[in-house]
Amino acid sequence: MPFDLAVYTTTAITLIVIMDPPGQIPVFLSLVGKRSPEYRRRAAWQAPLVSLFVISVFAIAGRWILDYLHVSIPALQGAGGLLLLLVALQLLTGSGEPSTAKADEQVNVALVPLGTPLLAGPGAIAAVIVAVAGAHGDAGAYLAIAAGIVTAHLVVCLALLYSTSLIRILKVSGITLLAKIAGLLLAAIAVQLIATSVMGFVDQAHDQALGLLG
Repeated sequence: MPFDLAVYTTTAITLIVIMDPPGQIPVFLSLVGKRSPEYRRRAAWQAPLVSLFVISVFAIAGRWILDYLHVSIPALQGAGGLLLLLVALQLLTGSGEPSTAKADEQVNVALVPLGTPLLAGPGAIAAVIVAVAGAHGDAGAYLAIAAGIVTAHLVVCLALLYSTSLIRILKVSGITLLAKIAGLLLAAIAVQLIATSVMGFVDQAHDQALGLLG
């Protein structure tokens, strides 16, 4: 059972690129910047932990879960895109203030939207499912995939933990500005996910049509 270094490197780099730790910092700061330091530190490791759990579940049983629920990857991308779009609109418009401010304080943002769908999003889930499918029963490849998943989440955790030091520099006004920028970027990512979902459905319909003609 030799450890497959190529699979490990590919999996880790792919997930790091998809999760984009530097790109998560503005969103993280905009969501937790006004909360207590203890909450920020807890969210910095809880979010990657939630993502690790979700991605591990899909790595082990992802294809079976999607097939059992009759859910396709494009459908997963579309759902993630819509959820991200709602989060982006809240960041851009500042909705939830002040009437729901108390309720917002009770929401653990490390679960949603940080843990999922920002970290454990459709792209990361799809990448892991494809990687596992390509292992073809090789135990060394499975071990390399698992190590790559853990490595990617450690990188994300370090990025979020050290991002809290920026809060002392940015202050409330800077965090508010980052929230608007993050909302705009999230809206663009959400639209891209929805567009990719639509293209995926089109490709599926095209393949089905070719199958019927063949």
